[in-house]
Amino acid sequence: MCRRPSSLPDQESDNTLEIETTLTIITSGGRRIPAHAKILAAASEVLENMIDESFRKNRNSENTIRILGVPCGAVEVFVRFIYSDRCTEEEIEEFGIHLLALSHVYSLPQLKTRCTKGLIERLTIENVVDVLQLARLCDAPDLYLKCMKLIANRFNSVEHTEGWKFLQNNDPFLELEILKFIDEIELRRKSTRKHLQEQSLYFQLSEAMDCLQHICTEGCTSVGPYDKKPSKKIAPCSKYSTCEGLQHSIRHFASCKKRVGGGCIRCKRMWQLFKLHSCICELPDSTCKVPLCR
Repeated sequence: MCRRPSSLPDQESDNTLEIETTLTIITSGGRRIPAHAKILAAASEVLENMIDESFRKNRNSENTIRILGVPCGAVEVFVRFIYSDRCTEEEIEEFGIHLLALSHVYSLPQLKTRCTKGLIERLTIENVVDVLQLARLCDAPDLYLKCMKLIANRFNSVEHTEGWKFLQNNDPFLELEILKFIDEIELRRKSTRKHLQEQSLYFQLSEAMDCLQHICTEGCTSVGPYDKKPSKKIAPCSKYSTCEGLQHSIRHFASCKKRVGGGCIRCKRMWQLFKLHSCICELPDSTCKVPLCR
């Protein structure tokens, strides 16, 4: 049931518009909406071409253009937006999907941006597949990406919706596109986790290098430079959690009987640590007190 909008181009109240109403828009429900041809033509090249075509065919009769395939209420909001450059949250809530389609077909980028933002805010598990298909058809990349991310993050829920079941039966190419996107997201997540693990390992090695230099140069609570006796008065350092374990490993390395035969894993790690230090140490050979440094 179509109803007249609460406020469309109002010729009686708008005395500043002295443009003759020379056009009628006809909707799917038979609703006839009066409009100014010049205003519509200025807003959209697509509408301008439709108006020119109507004027050529109907020189001696009423000039009309048809906007079909959407509710007449959506057409009313669409025309009102052309005049005022505004639409309410309630209108986006009710006609957002239809307005996005109209904005794409009739090339109104401002309305398209407004609809994209409104639909993103209203995405749900239930409607995300339907909105995704529309975003794909209407060339709305921001909305399309938001839909894909929501599907990827909540796929276990999305795959039980009617929208997903319909998609599987009617658009296998889009289904494949979604599944590929989910795989790419998972690969990126794995790559990120691996990168974070590598960063963590690098940080641990860097901290171990600092502690080794500190122990062999200044001394810590139980291990100190080879040319000095450890002092019991030394307080734990700021990296004591790492330093303490390293001191135990150094003391083990010094007394381990398996080390010579290469059968001690703990000693092998100390060898690797000494070797790594030797590779990155920038001190002259005579000044560095870390064992086995060059």
